[in-house]
Amino acid sequence: MTSDKSKKILTKREIQGLVISIILSVIFLYFAFTGIDINSLEENLKSASIFWIIIFIMLNLAGHYVRVLRWKILLNPFKKETKINNLFGSLMVGYGFNSIFPRLGEIIRPVTLGNLEGISRTSVFGTIVVERIIDLIFMGLAVIGSAYLVAGNIYISLPWLKPTVYLGILFIVLAVIFLVILIKYREKFYNSYLRFIKKVSPANEERFGKFFNKILDGFATLTGFANYFSVGILSILIIFIYALTSYTGLFLFQMPENPHINFFTGWVISGISSIGIMIPTPGGIGSYHTITKATLVELYNFTPETSMTYAILTHGISYLTHIFAAIIYILMFRNKIALFKKNPLEILDEKG
Repeated sequence: MTSDKSKKILTKREIQGLVISIILSVIFLYFAFTGIDINSLEENLKSASIFWIIIFIMLNLAGHYVRVLRWKILLNPFKKETKINNLFGSLMVGYGFNSIFPRLGEIIRPVTLGNLEGISRTSVFGTIVVERIIDLIFMGLAVIGSAYLVAGNIYISLPWLKPTVYLGILFIVLAVIFLVILIKYREKFYNSYLRFIKKVSPANEERFGKFFNKILDGFATLTGFANYFSVGILSILIIFIYALTSYTGLFLFQMPENPHINFFTGWVISGISSIGIMIPTPGGIGSYHTITKATLVELYNFTPETSMTYAILTHGISYLTHIFAAIIYILMFRNKIALFKKNPLEILDEKG
């Protein structure tokens, strides 16, 4: 009976979170489409190149493949030979769920891989938290680097970017410090956590203690110079591929010639637009479009219609790729995973 009640509360929270994220998307979409000539936008969309769409999709998937190689390194302490197909499939299933339910994919992903590889799902979740911290560090560096790749003062053209960068740097520094301290003083954190749980919920002390301990296992996977070096190189490669993908997006449709367009334009677009992806809207809908449009209009003097066409095509292709890939892998894994039988948060918690 208690379990049913807990499940009902979780479901209600998930629905509330989805409603809030949809409202955010609608607000962002309103700003994104403000001042847009729909007829001109439609003409731009009709000129989309099938060839460049295919190249864009291949680069998109290549970036995810490199991400999987990095994830494999983080998982080595738990299982040396995790299958690339299972890792890639779990990643795409997670992205597919994120496209509809913001952040739910971060729970679905370890549940999927845990079932496929027989690894503790909670420990896998810990590696995903570490991965997100690494992403924030390198994306933050990419955004900071963007300021030196744009002619003039980027913060004058995009005044909201400066406080965002400062807050991002502060969060990154605090996250890294917390992670280092957590790993170094693991036992103290664990004992303090147990004392807290004993006061709040004595009946669940053992259960929550094991859950927290396995998350710490996931946090402690990145050790040794070789691992740090490999993860660093792969993280740089991920940023490079994302920048190349964004640059390729400029060829998806016929746009006016611009002498300032080059690979570094893709770097700037990728870095700044990643802020839109981090905002908790379903699949970055609205937030990505608004920020990407502002970047192209303010920094490169593109028309609002050209900027919006770029945002719609690059986001739409990525979004559909994630959805279709998730469907394909769910069908492939349907007999091995319990995604639709229980609430994923409960699956993550049970048996590790």
